Amino acid sequence: MNKNTLIGSILIAGIMLWWMSTSSSNAEAQAKAQAKAREAAAIEAAKADSANELVLPAKVPEMKAAPVLGAPDVANDSAVVVDSAKVAGDSASVASDSAATAAPVVAPRTVTVETEKFIMTLTNKGAKVQSVIVKALADSAGHFPELIQDTTLGALDLKLGKADLSEAMFDAGNAAEWITVDADTTVSFTFTDANGNKVIRNYGFTKAGVSVRQSNKFVGFQPSEYELSWNGGMKETEEIPKGKSFGGASYFFSEVIFNTTYSVEREMVREAETFNKDEGKIIWAGLRRKYVAMTVQFDAPVPAALTAKPMKVEDNEKDPGTYKIALNDYLRDSDSLSYNFMVLPLQWAEIEALDKDYEKVIVSGWKWCGADVWFVWICKMLLKLLKLFYAAIPNYGVAIILVTFIVRGITTPFTVKQMKSTRGMAKLKPQLDEINVKYRTDPQKKQAAIMELYSKNGVNPLASCTGGCLPMLIQMPIFMGLFFVLGRAIELRGMPAFLWISDLSRSDVIFNGFTIPFIMPDGLAILPWIMVVTTYFQTKVTMGTSAGMDPAQQKMMVWMMPAMMFLFSAVMPSGLVLYWIISNFWSIAQYKIINRDLIAAKSTSEKLKGKDVQDAKIVK
Repeated sequence: MNKNTLIGSILIAGIMLWWMSTSSSNAEAQAKAQAKAREAAAIEAAKADSANELVLPAKVPEMKAAPVLGAPDVANDSAVVVDSAKVAGDSASVASDSAATAAPVVAPRTVTVETEKFIMTLTNKGAKVQSVIVKALADSAGHFPELIQDTTLGALDLKLGKADLSEAMFDAGNAAEWITVDADTTVSFTFTDANGNKVIRNYGFTKAGVSVRQSNKFVGFQPSEYELSWNGGMKETEEIPKGKSFGGASYFFSEVIFNTTYSVEREMVREAETFNKDEGKIIWAGLRRKYVAMTVQFDAPVPAALTAKPMKVEDNEKDPGTYKIALNDYLRDSDSLSYNFMVLPLQWAEIEALDKDYEKVIVSGWKWCGADVWFVWICKMLLKLLKLFYAAIPNYGVAIILVTFIVRGITTPFTVKQMKSTRGMAKLKPQLDEINVKYRTDPQKKQAAIMELYSKNGVNPLASCTGGCLPMLIQMPIFMGLFFVLGRAIELRGMPAFLWISDLSRSDVIFNGFTIPFIMPDGLAILPWIMVVTTYFQTKVTMGTSAGMDPAQQKMMVWMMPAMMFLFSAVMPSGLVLYWIISNFWSIAQYKIINRDLIAAKSTSEKLKGKDVQDAKIVK
C-alpha cells in the first residue's frame, strides 16, 4: 500500500467515524426531543382531563363566628345543591334545578389540636389550617403569638386541576372540638362529590414534634396536577416599632424561603414572582419572620413551581409585610399527595438537627465564594461560644462581653501587624516628599529613587498593602458573623443583661415620654449615647495612625463615624450595641498600648520645612 492509498484510507475511515457519531448524536437528540414532546403533550392532555374530575358544590355554607358542633346550618336552607349534570368535557354547562342532586349539609366547624410545640386550628372549610399558635415565643405576659396573618384565609388550600377545594365543606367525622395530643393523633376530613369521588385530607400530629404530616388521598379519580396555596401569610411575633426611624424595620425579617437542593434562597418579593418554574427541584418552601419559619417540606425533591405575591400589613406601615405563596406541580400517576407542614422557631441546634439546611434561613452567604458554607460555620461557632458562656454564667450580657473579648483577642495580631505596616510607610513620607521634589520633572528617576528608598529600608509596598488590608479582610467575616448572630439569635429574645438593659433583642428604652423623631421614636435609650462617645474616641485614635490621610479628611471621619453609628444604633437590638461598645473600648486600649511602643513618624521633611511642597504629594 503506497502513501497516497494509506492517507486516503485513513481519511475515508475518519469520515465514516465522524458520520456515524454525528448520526448517533442526531438520533439521540431527536429521540430526546420526541420524548420531551410526548411528555408535553401528555401533560397538556392531563391538564384538560383533570379540569373537571370533581363535581364541586354550587353553593358553600358560610363560616359562622361561633359554630355549634354537629348542628345543621338551619339558617342557610336545608341542602347544598350539587350539579350532577356537569360532565368532564364541559366545565361551563349547568344542569337545570330539576336535575340537581341534594347532598347532605356539612355544618362549618373547627378542630383545635394542642401539642407541646404549638396549638393548631383546622377548619373543615377546605380542610385547611386556620390558625397556628407557637409556644416557643411567649411575650412578657405569657401569651403565645399567632403565626397566620389572616386567619380567614389560612394555609394549605388545595386545588386539583381546575377544581378548587378551598370553599368545599369537608366532613370532620367525630373529631373532638379540642384535642390534646398525648400520643400520635390523626384528624381526618373527607369531601365527597355527587359522583361518589372522595378527597380525604389527613393531619397527623405527634406529642413533641415540630411537624404535621399532611396527606391527601384521592378516591374514584386520579388528578394529574395540584396547587397548594398559602393565602393567609405569616404574622410577625415581635412588636415592630411604629414610629419613623432610620433602618428600624431592617432588624425584622419577612421573606419567602425555599431550598432548591443546591442552595437555600431567601427572597423579599416586591411584586408577583415565580421561582423554580423551568428547572430545578424544591425540598421545602415557605415563609419566614424574625424568629420563626413555617414550610411545606416534601419527602423527596419535587420540580414544583413556587409563586409569591406581596401581602401588605395595614395596621403598621413599618411592618415589611408578608406574602401569599402557592406550589404547583404534577402528581405523575399518583392517587395521593403527602408532605410535612413544619413549624420552626429558629433555634440553630434544633433546626440544624433536621438536616435540611434550615440553619441557612437564619444566616447564609454567597455561594460563588463558598460563604454559604464557611460563613455559616463561623456564625454557628460564635453562637455556640455565646451559649457556652451562658451555660457557665447565666447572663447573655456577660456572654456577649466575653465573646467580644475572645474575638478581638484572636484578631489583635492582625491589627498589630496592620498598625506597624502603616507606621512603617508613614516614616518614609518625609523622604518620599524630598524625592518627589527633587525628581518632579523626571518620573523615571523618581520611580527608581523611590524603589531604592524602599529597598534600603526593607519596605515592600505590596507587602505593606497586604499586611494592612489582608488582616482586615480576615477579621471582617468574624465581625460580620457576630453582628448577624447577635441581631438574629432567638436565644437573646427577652433576655436581660444588667442594670437598665431588660431585653437584649430590643433597644434599651428607659423613658417613653421623651422621643427624638426618626432617631429614637420609641423613647430615650442610653446605649446609643455611650456608642457615640466610644466611637468618637475609637475613630480619633485610629485616624491618628493613618499614614498619608489629609487632616481635613481625618477630622471629617472623626465626627462622621459617631454620627452614622448613632443613627443606626438608636434602633439596634441592645445586644448589638453592647457588642460595638465593648469592641470600641478594646480598640481604644489596643491602639494606646501599641502606639506607646512605636516611634511617632515625622509628617514633614526637615529640608522642606517652610517650602511649598504641594506638588510633592505622594500618590498612594
